[in-house]
Amino acid sequence: MSLFKARDWWSTVLGEKEEFDQGCLCVADVDNSGSGQGYSSKHFCSKLNSICAIVFCSLLWLFFLDKIIVGSYTGYLRIFNPRPVKPGDGIQPEDLLLEVQLREPILQVEVGKFVSGTEGLHLAVLHCRKLCVYAVSGTLGNVEHGNQYQIKLMYEHNLQRTACNMTYGPFGGVKGRDLICIQSMDGMLMLFEQESYAFGRFLPGFLLPGPLTYSSRTDSFITVSSCRQVESYKYQMLAFATDADERQETEQQKLSSGKRVAVDWVLNIGEQALDICVVSFNQAVSSVFVLGERNFFCLKDNGQIRFMKKLDYSPSCFIPYCSVKEGTINTLVGNHSKMLNVYQDITLKWATQLPHIPVSVKVANLQDLKGVIVTLSDDGHLQCSYLGTDPSLFQAPRVDSREINYEEFEAEMKELQKIIKEATKTQDILSKSEKHRDLIVTAEVSPDLDAESQAIDSEVKAEAVPSVTVKITIQSRVTAQKPNLAACVQAPLAVTCDQFVFDDLDPDSSETVVLSVFLKGNCSPSELEGNCVVSYNIPTELNPEGIPKVAQCNFRLPLRLVCSPAQPSKAANHKITIDTNKPPVSFLTIFPDFVDPSEDDQANVLGFQFLTGSKTTLLASKTSQRYRIQSDQLEDLWLITKELTLRLEEHFKKQNCKDFACTFSGSIPLQEYFELIDRHFELRLNAEKFQELLSERAVQFRAIERRLLTRFKDKTPAPLQHLDTLLEGTFREVIALADAAEENQANVFQAFTKLKSATHLMIMLISLWQKLSADQVAILEATFLPLAEDTPELGWEETVDAAISYLLRTCLSKSSKEQALTLSSQLCMPKDTSRLKKNITLFCDRLAKGGRLSLSTDSATQQATVMPGGCTTIPESDLEERTVIPGSTATFPSHRQIAKQKSEPGKKRKIMFFYLEVYSSSFQNACGHMKQMTYFRLC
Repeated sequence: MSLFKARDWWSTVLGEKEEFDQGCLCVADVDNSGSGQGYSSKHFCSKLNSICAIVFCSLLWLFFLDKIIVGSYTGYLRIFNPRPVKPGDGIQPEDLLLEVQLREPILQVEVGKFVSGTEGLHLAVLHCRKLCVYAVSGTLGNVEHGNQYQIKLMYEHNLQRTACNMTYGPFGGVKGRDLICIQSMDGMLMLFEQESYAFGRFLPGFLLPGPLTYSSRTDSFITVSSCRQVESYKYQMLAFATDADERQETEQQKLSSGKRVAVDWVLNIGEQALDICVVSFNQAVSSVFVLGERNFFCLKDNGQIRFMKKLDYSPSCFIPYCSVKEGTINTLVGNHSKMLNVYQDITLKWATQLPHIPVSVKVANLQDLKGVIVTLSDDGHLQCSYLGTDPSLFQAPRVDSREINYEEFEAEMKELQKIIKEATKTQDILSKSEKHRDLIVTAEVSPDLDAESQAIDSEVKAEAVPSVTVKITIQSRVTAQKPNLAACVQAPLAVTCDQFVFDDLDPDSSETVVLSVFLKGNCSPSELEGNCVVSYNIPTELNPEGIPKVAQCNFRLPLRLVCSPAQPSKAANHKITIDTNKPPVSFLTIFPDFVDPSEDDQANVLGFQFLTGSKTTLLASKTSQRYRIQSDQLEDLWLITKELTLRLEEHFKKQNCKDFACTFSGSIPLQEYFELIDRHFELRLNAEKFQELLSERAVQFRAIERRLLTRFKDKTPAPLQHLDTLLEGTFREVIALADAAEENQANVFQAFTKLKSATHLMIMLISLWQKLSADQVAILEATFLPLAEDTPELGWEETVDAAISYLLRTCLSKSSKEQALTLSSQLCMPKDTSRLKKNITLFCDRLAKGGRLSLSTDSATQQATVMPGGCTTIPESDLEERTVIPGSTATFPSHRQIAKQKSEPGKKRKIMFFYLEVYSSSFQNACGHMKQMTYFRLC
């Protein structure tokens, strides 16, 4: 017995295959038994003459209760008075007071003072094209089963428009009677003063009908429009507005704007409302409750939000009711998970489980139980329930004691464990091949370039842009459903087709596709590798739709795709030397695709011409075991250096030489690398400036447009005062700025590609210099190449700076104080690159002093010995104590001087040094890199 399950007090199922909705449930004293008006005067007098007044009052007390009125879309009207003998009993015959079938579907039922000349309660039934008001009365019989109830039609109104819903109340502040307002499907409010039709008004901007209610405190109608706005209309404004006989506005309505329907206040809630309710209790202020699709709102009379509650479920109905705590209101909210939540303002006080999904909920006083929760589902489950639980009277029977046979229990336990082990095996859920994978994807790159280039829309300015064919084969050993193939290469490389969709593959079947790769962007790529990914589903017995799986493979593109043989150049700005432990190999052997066999002079020197125009020269020493790569651009060294090391490794691997190794003993080109970083960062700053200028000009353009529209709409012609000229000039500025921003974006992409190539080169040189392991190289790549793309929200500089700072404070830290420093949790674009360049220099310095890369947070004691060769370390005495400006003899003392602690008797004097590391870099004029543009300047 669950404490959080609604206790069934009385329930029944209404009819068969009947449908119900929100307005089909009503709870009220519909037969006026509380006022004594529900019985005929003749029967009343006869009872007074024959029975004692006390007995008659006690008899009438049974009828001073709420009745449950239910109407269905099939036209059945039922009135219930639940009186179960004990909680949980089903419906008894005497519980159904009245059941009658009307001719039309019932949209809504309400109880109020709808008949003139009396203040008794009457029943209003809304049909699609009719409004009927009935009087419900009962006649007491001599026995309990002899009570008879009947309804009498008081009046009806035939509607000219299809009705949606209705509300009622003392419109205009009338006393002792209720008026009815019906909302039609086309947005017309039809008001009825009991037996007579008053007037009708169309709601402005109407599209679809929403929930409707009436607030007697402000004398206004409140609804939610299709614009997802809560709108309030005063009754007096509707009464004095122009009569709406037709949907279209007449010329008189357009001219007399004072008589048009105007909204009193509007609140945008951003979602469609399910229901609206206005409550006003003695201890709480008047409030308007709106139940949305995902939120629950409480508004003041003027439309201001008192509070709102975000719901984590999909609600279905709600009803506010009086709270025992002063100043608060309780609310019952039902949802589609068969739950009923009780809120006190926005605080969840209780949650209970229902046996059905409620579409309408009410609170009633039935028999001797107050606060009964009445719920109705869309299929006719009507239930009266209460919260809490009942004490359980069940007592467990006494178990006969017997001796335990441990051997049988142990055998049974082993059998159960065997069954559990068999049931939890993965092969029952996911089918696996014993020796092979289910689907294999292979990519074969053609050794030769395409005879006819397949390059499409290439931006390269070369005479011919080559392409290479890649043949991708998919072999399936099992049934593969919905296989999709995606071929990916990094920009500026591109493929002719990157997506392929196949039909379901049968076992031992294959599919083959052919595509071409070419250079599309006007810059050299940072990698000559591609990737193929195949996604597919494998059906199983437990999951016929299939379990998603992925197969992938990588392929390597030829160097001839981006460069061609050329004459070597003797002079170059950037040079690096790679040392090996084996004699140099002739380029005729390792570069047969770039060397002409007839020319002997190319055995030790080779030139490469990139499609973008730059040249790179490769030289092999005749006397030593060294190779030199030189070029005018630092980033162009990367692809040739990588290709050289890969081909040397393949060459010696074919000769079964396992001890081949490459090293680097030169200086790390940090200053040249920093120039590329500054160039990329400068373009990012330019992008932000262009964005700000575009925003300013766009604001100015819209302001001029508004002024021009105001002038054009004015009935009295006025001079434009050169606003048209100003608009044209601003438009040209916007176009020029947009073109400049687009050009700068392309430059940022090229700069980032060059920076990635240079970063790959730096990683290779550092790994060869310090002889790093594969795991350490992976850490180095994750540190310096964390992003595949550079975005305005997250750039390369701040990401790499954070990664290097983490390594400097963990595995490369000097002391525990550096480890205690906390890093910023937010990444934002820095003001300059001085901090990044300082950290990179310090990073190389720490590696040169014996530091090792590790992901462990416990940093080992750093060795003070310097590795052989490598980066020339900068003395800390020169770096950390003084700041020197290049080109100047002036020196400035550091902001942090040497601090000395006072010595204590009997102890050694301890001196703590604080260093300030300051690195100077050459200043670059930003104006030399920015394209000068002339814009219109507005006065």
